[in-house]
Amino acid sequence: MSSSDPHHNPSEEMEEDDLLAAEDADEEIPEDEDHPMDEDMDEEEDMGEPQEEIQLQNDSAAHFDAHSDSIFCIAQHPSRPSIIVTGGGDDVAYIFDASTSAVSSSSDSPAPTATGQPQQPVERASLAALAKLDGHTDSVNAVTFTYPRGDYVVTAGLDGKLRAYASTDSSHKHWSFLSETSEVEEINWVSPSPNPQHENVVALGANDGSVWVYQINAADKASPLTIVQAFYLHTASCTAGAWTPDGNHLATVSEDGSLYVWDVFGTGSTVVSLTAADQRFEVEGGLYSVACTASLCAVGGAGGNIKVVGLPQMADQAKKTAGKAKGGKGAGAGAGAGQAATAASAGQILASLQAQSDGVETLSFSSPPLNLLAAGSVDGSIALFDTAHRFAVRRHIKEAHEEYAVVKVDFVRNPTRGGWILTSCGMDGVVRRWDARGGTTAAGQGFIQEWRGHRGEGEGGGVLGFVQGGGGNRIVTAGDDGVALVFKADIA
Repeated sequence: MSSSDPHHNPSEEMEEDDLLAAEDADEEIPEDEDHPMDEDMDEEEDMGEPQEEIQLQNDSAAHFDAHSDSIFCIAQHPSRPSIIVTGGGDDVAYIFDASTSAVSSSSDSPAPTATGQPQQPVERASLAALAKLDGHTDSVNAVTFTYPRGDYVVTAGLDGKLRAYASTDSSHKHWSFLSETSEVEEINWVSPSPNPQHENVVALGANDGSVWVYQINAADKASPLTIVQAFYLHTASCTAGAWTPDGNHLATVSEDGSLYVWDVFGTGSTVVSLTAADQRFEVEGGLYSVACTASLCAVGGAGGNIKVVGLPQMADQAKKTAGKAKGGKGAGAGAGAGQAATAASAGQILASLQAQSDGVETLSFSSPPLNLLAAGSVDGSIALFDTAHRFAVRRHIKEAHEEYAVVKVDFVRNPTRGGWILTSCGMDGVVRRWDARGGTTAAGQGFIQEWRGHRGEGEGGGVLGFVQGGGGNRIVTAGDDGVALVFKADIA
């Protein structure tokens, strides 16, 4: 048909050109299965495609869920162990009473109705907050009560603030804001001093490597938060700190691989100084954990490395030791010789250990008469070392928390029983207890019991810490899922 045809329609010609030829109509065009559209994937999910069912187990007796983000830290009142403080990624801290554990679990079977039909399970109510401690502008990642009575609680954050609150009654259930200070950019940790001659003292470590010691006194209206000491020898972030049992010395470690032990209330200087410049002490990747006894300091770092260092003894103890040694009678002479040997080893590297393959994030010494050092690693294992026999490996629990990092290990502090129990938590969301007695052939590596309730296992619900004071019969956790769980853990 020519273009001069009066009935010619250009649009009809285009439509004819767009039609498929008959021989092409049956051609199959293969689907590209490698790159599905996001919309199609969303539609498939919305269409109710079968999802994997997750079975949740909750062994807790009570819970606290006021936080709206991860709980990064937890602490326990020294004289009223049911009083707990937690701090989180929602920039706040809460104080609550964990003794209210009589609330029935939502998984419990309720009593039948009058018609004989079982009632529907009722969701368990959260424990109530006694106080909300706000005022931070970034995550609260360290909290503690002061010793010896828990008169004050302090919160520390990534905003560099240290905030103190005072208890307003003898029950320690009511708190009021006292004061705050901000000398650093970020605070990594806080730790209370147990020194009975210097009450209500806390130390902190900062991301710039500095270490600060404060004393809190509400009666001092001009300066309720007073700087006792400030130290500046670390050249990188100060990652952890621990007091000796008497509270006279403070040991701190850093990403730069250094350890300093400070005579806080005496000379104000170091009594132990070790850095990565000493190849015997060098840990490539830095140090991240520390624990102390009266005579030993253990530090843990990258690559599973642990260094054990001798600590100085108090002068009055040395005098007593010398007197006993001079008398030379019975057990006194032997004890004196042992104490003198310990004093002579102050600052010396007593052991270099490496039983684990990844960073040592947590350390805990047992209480006498047990002589053990427990180490938890990012590789998911727990190692037990015998401090009385050249730090030999007593047990290596390789699958303590499977492949998930061990976040904390801590021996039960029970003066009459349970001192051989080691509690651990990890990023698998599980809390476990172990019998630290016996040899490496113990059945189940000494496993006693476990408690579940946090999501864990890569689901953003690991356990980031726990407390178990008051005899070890109650464990309260800090969950990455924003929940604190209370587990009953009666010690036989």
